[in-house]
Formats: sequence, C-alpha cells, structure tokens
Amino acid sequence: MTFTHARDIVLLDAIDALPRIGYEGPLWRVCRQGRDPLQGHASGGRWDPGRFDVLYCSLDPNGAAAEMQFHLSREPVFPSKLVFERHHLGAQLKRTLRLGDMTALAALDVDIKTYGSLHYQRCQEIGDAACFLGFDGLIVPNARWDCLNAVIFTETAEPSALKLLSSEQIDLMNWARKFKKPR
Repeated sequence: MTFTHARDIVLLDAIDALPRIGYEGPLWRVCRQGRDPLQGHASGGRWDPGRFDVLYCSLDPNGAAAEMQFHLSREPVFPSKLVFERHHLGAQLKRTLRLGDMTALAALDVDIKTYGSLHYQRCQEIGDAACFLGFDGLIVPNARWDCLNAVIFTETAEPSALKLLSSEQIDLMNWARKFKKPR
C-alpha cells in the first residue's frame, strides 16, 4: 500500500482501540454483467482513498441497488443499455470495524450532515486506517438507503471470506421508479 502522507496517529489510536467484530451473513453487490462480483477495485469511493482494493456491498439487496443507481444517475445520460446483476454473497469476516450508526461515525469526526454527499475525505482516512490496522472490512451506514453496507478490504480479508451464492439481473431504472425511498 502506497501513501502520500503520514496517517493521523490520533485516528489510528482511536480505531485500534475499537473491537474487531466478526460478521457472518448475507451481502449484496450490484455489478455490470460480466464483472466478477468477488473482484475488488481501488475506486476511490467513500471508504477507500484509491490505494487498495475493496468490495462495496450492502446488507440489504435494495441498499446495493440504491448505491449503484445513485452513481449511474450522476452520468449525463443514464446508461440504459448496460446490463447489471445483483449478486447475493455469503460472508464470513473475522475482523470488521463496525460503525453502525451516525453516532459512531461522528465519534471519529465524520460530518454526519454531509455524509450522503460526495465529500469522502474523512471516511477515506478511516477506511485507510482500518485497512492499515488489519481490519478485514467495515460495517457502516449506507448513504442512500436505510441499511448498513459492508466494505471488504480484499488484501486483509481471508480469500475464503466471500462466496457467490446467486445472481439475478436488475433493471436499475425500473428499480428506481419502484423504490423512490430517499435516505
């Protein structure tokens, strides 16, 4: 892992003091058809600064759809020709950092008023610190749906931690019309 600046020692100490909690259960992930749903990517999203591979998943199937639909809706033209699949995964994580509500995020100096925005810096610092400290992932609030997300760090999670259980096509435009449910 390459980094361009020193990590915040106060943040490292605060995260290191938190328990490593196992998570065994279902996850959902939406990907473009043909993409391996178990392959990570350094996307520079909310919880990774783009320096290590992660898998963004949700503990709720609609949470996974809501995240993908949000990002696609930011395109100048919604990509209606692309085919997406919602994948049901089984997870066996051993060392997650659980920040399951806004109070937990605020305790680590996340501005909860702007959590749903595209201002990711503090969340990326938390994800970077957690990965550096050996957590295998995060359990955090979904910014688009009233549920939790799982962010899996592929370099620290066990190779057998995730299994693909099933996949189904999802039409995100129809999903969005059916589920107009803002966070």
